[in-house]
Amino acid sequence: MDYSNESILVTGAAGFIGSHVCCELLGRGAKVVGVDNFDPYYSRELKDHNLQMVRDAGGDFAFAELDICSTGSLERLMSEHGVTGVVHLAAKAGVRPSIADPVGYAKINVMGTQSVLSAATGAGCKRVLAASSSSVYGNNEKIPFAETDFIEHPISPYAATKRSCELIADTHHYLTGLPIAMLRFFTVFGPGQRPDLAIRIFLGKISKGETIKMFGDGSMSRDFTYIDDIVSGVMAAYERIDSHGYRIWNLGSDHPMELRELISTVERVVGREAVVNQLPMQPGDVDRTWADLSRSKDELGYRACTSIADGIAQQWVWMQEHADALGCR
Repeated sequence: MDYSNESILVTGAAGFIGSHVCCELLGRGAKVVGVDNFDPYYSRELKDHNLQMVRDAGGDFAFAELDICSTGSLERLMSEHGVTGVVHLAAKAGVRPSIADPVGYAKINVMGTQSVLSAATGAGCKRVLAASSSSVYGNNEKIPFAETDFIEHPISPYAATKRSCELIADTHHYLTGLPIAMLRFFTVFGPGQRPDLAIRIFLGKISKGETIKMFGDGSMSRDFTYIDDIVSGVMAAYERIDSHGYRIWNLGSDHPMELRELISTVERVVGREAVVNQLPMQPGDVDRTWADLSRSKDELGYRACTSIADGIAQQWVWMQEHADALGCR
């Protein structure tokens, strides 16, 4: 694809995944329009740092602080910049916080996604990618998780909103013909990872000798996926969704790791033994995630190239380099 002809709107551009996607798009020659509302789930300082990384990447980048539920404002912004496609990554994040604020999650994630889709159609966009989540699989007994699995039993409001977004996108495609890809991300990590996620927390606390919390007996497992692999999948989906119309793709690593092994890996990376406080499993947490990548490999040419150990080492280097500025150690 010739990205020099593309003007792409990225929602959640100041976030972890969004900022990396913006940098990749700019590197390929696209014009990028970033949108974020700076939700206070974590500090604006971190998000401003992400945006500075995007600006430092060079290229044609514009940014607007905007609520994605404001459909008219979104459509006007898209029309003003001649937006040809959308990568919709904005959402209220986190499984556990969604249990405390299900209304807020439903509003931003579900209404916000419909708003983005409606604005994209109104502005004449050619395609939309949107972030779903591995959480939609709930505690399915069948592993690995495939896009064709029965998934009508999400176990958190966050997961329910992400499944709702998939259904809304399917309906929107049916009614308008707009090509839409829903990407089920599996536990993304790497430089710039959100401060509330386990790897970021473990690296910081274990390196300082502070106690970490381990929920459950350590057998809970996640299909951790390095940010560069996720970005490569996003790009492949953007280029190929036209030939599918509406499609769901898993983006994971196909190499799940148990929590106790993750802690051991972090210990080796930082060179210090963990102090662990074992606690009961938390409501809404699934027992495991594991991506079946058959469809993504066949249709996108996708594969995960970075091991969990290598990715954690790279994230640790990033945290050390930015520790003074962000207090992220």
